[in-house]
Amino acid sequence: MSARDYNAGSGHWVVLKYGGTSVADPENWAGIAEVLRARQSEGLRPVLVHSALSGVSDRLERLARLPDDLEREAIVGQIEERHAALLAGLGLESPPELTPRLQEVGRLANGLALTGEVSAPLEARLLALGELMASAIICAYLAQQGFDVLNPDARQVLTSRRTYTAHDPRRFLSAVCDSDFDDRLCADWAAHSGIIVTQGFIASDDRGRTVVLGRGGSDTSAAYFAARLRAERLEIWTDVPGMFSANPRIIPSARLLRQLSFDEAQEIAATGGKVLHPRCLAVARHSGTPVHVLETRRPHVEGTIVSAVGDTQGPRIKAISARQGLTLVSMESLGMWRESGFLAKVFRVFAELDLSIDLVSTSESVVTVTLDEPASVLEETVLEDLARRLESLCRVRILR
Repeated sequence: MSARDYNAGSGHWVVLKYGGTSVADPENWAGIAEVLRARQSEGLRPVLVHSALSGVSDRLERLARLPDDLEREAIVGQIEERHAALLAGLGLESPPELTPRLQEVGRLANGLALTGEVSAPLEARLLALGELMASAIICAYLAQQGFDVLNPDARQVLTSRRTYTAHDPRRFLSAVCDSDFDDRLCADWAAHSGIIVTQGFIASDDRGRTVVLGRGGSDTSAAYFAARLRAERLEIWTDVPGMFSANPRIIPSARLLRQLSFDEAQEIAATGGKVLHPRCLAVARHSGTPVHVLETRRPHVEGTIVSAVGDTQGPRIKAISARQGLTLVSMESLGMWRESGFLAKVFRVFAELDLSIDLVSTSESVVTVTLDEPASVLEETVLEDLARRLESLCRVRILR
């Protein structure tokens, strides 16, 4: 049987995504290796998609915000210590791929400091190093455990398909990639008899430049890989056993939701649930890939399954959630009542600026919307342009 015949159109692939908290703790890795062996024993081909070590992306983002020299040196030292701690916990020598990545962190941070301004392309390259550094350690550990590891660079597989204006930072910091089935990718990876380990969060644009998918991007990357491989399922391994009816840290009596439809899970995620990113679910729903949410420390505990069907016999109200850190745009006009086309005119302005509207609230004289872009990638000039264009239609207030 050829590699192409082995997988094309079949469900032999399974994509497992492990987040930063999972991969950073040495105690988790014996369990992760056990899960990989279990999937192989089931006749599945595992693809492990991982995040940067927990806390590393935050520190890299801080470096991009131009700290002073002393703080910059301290942050670079903390990143080195984070990886050294994982190596020590796993009993590994530093793999040869790690040192050049750590050195590149310092070079890019110094480059940003010398220019005195944040460059989105340079920031994307800096942020991508978190996943690339983690990959070096993860592959070294799994090889030590006897796995035959293929470690493709995700940037060679995932390509951004969304275009922005030349200076829009979202081009590099909140990219959207192609998720169509790729039989050539299946054939190439099926030719490798072991496991595939690759990075979440990172991709490239049509010119080969590094881009990142924004926060929650590792979940989305995993969904892209699952869609392109036509995987049997996508497993999201995290620090909780699934999705709950409310935040259990706030409401201890919240119940674990065993089954959800894509629509239900998308609403929970979009309105504040932190377990899955809504962009991940949109990709999985489009490809029809079931998503299993499981707990890294308790791999045998049944988690949440998100699929096209969901639980038709369960409670009609599935969850209560809340969101913070929104960018809110309030538009007030006493003349909008019974005015034909007012909302069409307002929403056209958002479309012209390529701003995605998330939630909408309306009353007789006020329309309030939230934006679907993280505040970190919304430039002040974009919001100023939005306010200027809307002022001809209504009174505008923008609240971060």
